[in-house]
Amino acid sequence: MLSYDSPMPVNGQPPKSPSGLTNGVQQAVASKTQPRVPGVPTSANNGAHVNGSLDTKYHHIWLVTGPAGCGKTTVAEYLAQALKLPYIEGDSFHPQANIEKMANGVPLTDADRWDWLVALREESRHQLAAGSDGVVLTCSALKRKYRDVIRVAGYYDRSILIHFIYLSAPENVLVQRVTARSAATNHYMGANMVHSQFQTLEPPMADETDVISLDVSRSLEEVKRDALANVKAVMEEEA
Repeated sequence: MLSYDSPMPVNGQPPKSPSGLTNGVQQAVASKTQPRVPGVPTSANNGAHVNGSLDTKYHHIWLVTGPAGCGKTTVAEYLAQALKLPYIEGDSFHPQANIEKMANGVPLTDADRWDWLVALREESRHQLAAGSDGVVLTCSALKRKYRDVIRVAGYYDRSILIHFIYLSAPENVLVQRVTARSAATNHYMGANMVHSQFQTLEPPMADETDVISLDVSRSLEEVKRDALANVKAVMEEEA
């Protein structure tokens, strides 16, 4: 069984340090068999599309990630419109208990995030099963193991390719943006939560080859254009 703390292979390659993997998972990676993972139906088949039919065409999950204030929603909505793909707003999948915690400045725990991450992954798979070539999703995905929860979608269905677009900026820049957003929109995420998220943050490592990192200290127009150019380049490479 995969541990919640076990790093997932990225693009078919095991992590550089395999010590976090159980023997069963190591054997599964080597033999292409499938260990049981919480939240994934046991009927999921390697190489099978989520609707049950074999399909060699790739389907993409574009996950826009990063701490509060980095511009996830703005960039994701732009990509979804430009690529004509369905858009999933990750914040809308938080249970009310999570929203109340964040509104009161209480950081979410791993346990708080687990069901939320699984729900986002399964909604993405549902959109692909409904016939979409891809989906654009927002999710902070602050830790590697959170990103690994989404990666499971491709681990069980090799036609699904997962890509993370990590939006990076210094903490003080994001504090300013969240402060301005809270004043303008009464968003539940206060500026005090930015520091908490940076304490939790595990920036993507070099071996996470499915990650595109973008500096969002620039104007959002530049970031949006850069994000779309990177997405198109990846799609051409993997076509």
